[in-house]
Amino acid sequence: MRSQADLNVVGLLLAAGSASRFGSDKLRHPLPHGVPIAVQAARHLRAELSRVVVVIRSTDARDAFAAERCETVVCENADEGMGASLACAVRAAGRADAYVVALADMPYVRPATIAAVREALEHGAGLAAPYFRARRGHPVGIAGAYYEELVSLRGDEGARHLLSANEARLVKIPVGDPGVVRDIDRPEDLAPPIRT
Repeated sequence: MRSQADLNVVGLLLAAGSASRFGSDKLRHPLPHGVPIAVQAARHLRAELSRVVVVIRSTDARDAFAAERCETVVCENADEGMGASLACAVRAAGRADAYVVALADMPYVRPATIAAVREALEHGAGLAAPYFRARRGHPVGIAGAYYEELVSLRGDEGARHLLSANEARLVKIPVGDPGVVRDIDRPEDLAPPIRT
C-alpha cells in the first residue's frame, strides 16, 4: 500500500473565464498588496501541492504562472464554460490519485484550507470540500477515480453536478476561512477579507 506522501495529488487552477462582470482582465488585476489576483491564487495552491496545472484562455498569461512553477494549458474551448475548462485541465494533468480544483478569482483561500482538502483526499476521501458557516466553498478535492467524468465535462456546470450527485460521499471540511466562499467578480470585491 502506498503511503499518503506517495499519492499524486495535482492542483488545478481554473483561470480561463471571461471576467465579463469585472470590466477588464480581472485575473491580472493587482490585489491591494500588488500581486495579480490569479497569481495569488496560484501561489496559495502551489504552497501546498507539488504540481499545479493552470488552465488559461491565451498564451499571454503563461509567463506569470511559469514564474510560480506552475504548468499551463490553453483551453481552446473556454467559451463553453467552466466544465470545458476543468476537462481541459484534467486532460493536461493526466491521471492522478486526486485533484484539488481551485478558481483563479478566489485569491483569499488560505493555504491551510488547501492543505486540509489535500489531506482529506490523502486519507481516502473521494470528494472533499471546505465549508465556511455551512456554505460549501472552494477548492474542491476530487479523487482520480472520477477521471472519466471529469474529462467528459461540458458547459458551465464545472464539478457542481458531480458533487451534487455524490453528496453522500462528500467529506465536508469545516473551516474558519471566509476566502473559500469569496470570489472577485467586481472591483469592489478586491478589499482584503476580514480575518475570523
